[in-house]
Amino acid sequence: MFKRMLGAFGVGGPSVDTVLDNAHTMPGQLVTGQVRIQGGTADAEIGQVVLSLVTRIEVEHGDHEGVGTAEIGRIVAQQGLRVPAGQYVAVPFQLPVTWEAPITMVGQTPLRGATVGVRTELVIAGAPDKGDLDPVAVHPLPSQERVLDAFGQLGFRFTKADVEAGRLHGVPQQLGCYQEIEFYPPPHVAGRVAEVELTFVANPHELWLVLEADRRGGLFRASGDSFGHFRMSHQEAERADWSALIGQWLEQVAGRGGHQGNPAFGGHSGHGQHGHRRGPGMGGIAAGVAGGIVGGMVLGEVFDEVGDAFGGDFGEE
Repeated sequence: MFKRMLGAFGVGGPSVDTVLDNAHTMPGQLVTGQVRIQGGTADAEIGQVVLSLVTRIEVEHGDHEGVGTAEIGRIVAQQGLRVPAGQYVAVPFQLPVTWEAPITMVGQTPLRGATVGVRTELVIAGAPDKGDLDPVAVHPLPSQERVLDAFGQLGFRFTKADVEAGRLHGVPQQLGCYQEIEFYPPPHVAGRVAEVELTFVANPHELWLVLEADRRGGLFRASGDSFGHFRMSHQEAERADWSALIGQWLEQVAGRGGHQGNPAFGGHSGHGQHGHRRGPGMGGIAAGVAGGIVGGMVLGEVFDEVGDAFGGDFGEE
């Protein structure tokens, strides 16, 4: 069964379906599959078959916040394709997953607010015909998973994840957007730290962590945000004692406040800040615990529901 008729050809035109070989992937890997086109009652000419990797993104417009889709990868799988009447044509593709792709699933559990999908676009007579979105589950790299495990072991509780438009200060970022994975802090610092946000920026050789803590004010303590960005090779990150490293950073932030860095994070200590910062958004989440992450990290909805919500255009929240 082909899911979608190509409206540009009218009644009796060809139909198209995109089939992924595997809907699970990781940053730096490939999403492979086929665009399957069934010819209609007459021959059809398709200028291009385009596959793009897209994600849900939040953008600030003055005092308002809007949501939409951002393209984070794109390939032209075929040019000048002729589909004979009644014939079946399959176009194979290999779509690279950027190293900075948002993580959407940890273990078997989707992260609430994180969505990535493959969109098929057929260019017919110079006009694009955007097709359905096929959800893709992006799992963390082994180096990233070690960090997430440490957050669970330290008693952080996951709240939500989102992708924001903007750039990070002092980090070799390729995309014009970044993911924030947000946590409530462990109970022993909850009175001093309201929230901690984690951002990964990866490339084939290194992993960068950007940490942002929202500090609560007190009698001898000013409120505000504390930042740190640190880097390691993927091999170093897989061997590191992240529970100790992140725990030390958190105690420094909760104890003294201000910008804190730790040379133990790959030998780099520095101050970082996001290109912009948005306040909390998107409400409550269902309970669930991802395999491999301990400490009661609360995770979100089933991936089918996320995929359905991600299928259309978005406006202001």
